[in-house]
Amino acid sequence: MSGAADRLAEIQGRIAQAARAAGRDPASVTLVAVSKTHGAERVRELLEAGQRVFGENRVQEAEEKFPVLKAEHADLRLHLIGPLQTNKARDAVALFDAIESVDRERLAATLAKEMARAGRRPACYIQVNTGEEPQKAGILPRDLDAFIASCRDVHKLPLVGLMCIPPVEEEPALHFALLAKMAARNGLAELSMGMSADYETAVRLGATHVRVGTALFGHRGT
Repeated sequence: MSGAADRLAEIQGRIAQAARAAGRDPASVTLVAVSKTHGAERVRELLEAGQRVFGENRVQEAEEKFPVLKAEHADLRLHLIGPLQTNKARDAVALFDAIESVDRERLAATLAKEMARAGRRPACYIQVNTGEEPQKAGILPRDLDAFIASCRDVHKLPLVGLMCIPPVEEEPALHFALLAKMAARNGLAELSMGMSADYETAVRLGATHVRVGTALFGHRGT
């Protein structure tokens, strides 16, 4: 318990320091604890330390851990941060409170259909492939404005922000600044950007959500 609580306190302190350095209220930044590959007991350790927002990459793994945890903690919020297949959209809408990886028309249409069917509307973020990497999910920057318009006007999705994962070998600040510019241009208030190695940089550049896994949980098995 103490290890998880200590790591959580350290990261919260760094987030607050980065926010204040940028003239921001630390409360404007949400820490998303990325719990992929870690079991329910590790999540419970952080819940006991006060953490309430978690991120998972895969629907199936989240379904194995979080229904019971959400029943135990009514204020727990769960974000899907990994790629979403359309055949998993129904399950994602049922379990997650936010879907950060909306990146194509077919998925947007399927999510809209499942939200209407379920009467449940998780917040949606569009994942942007800021580095235009062919192996990575996300819509290309040049296609973003039209896709945002489609998500809003055609599919009526509850769109709140943008998400990105910068290329490993490039300076993340350039990608964070680009994402912030695109969000501002389209009137989107939330920015999910920054992970264990660069979340402080992301906060300084306007992140409202940072996704931290390794720095919080340690490596698998630690």
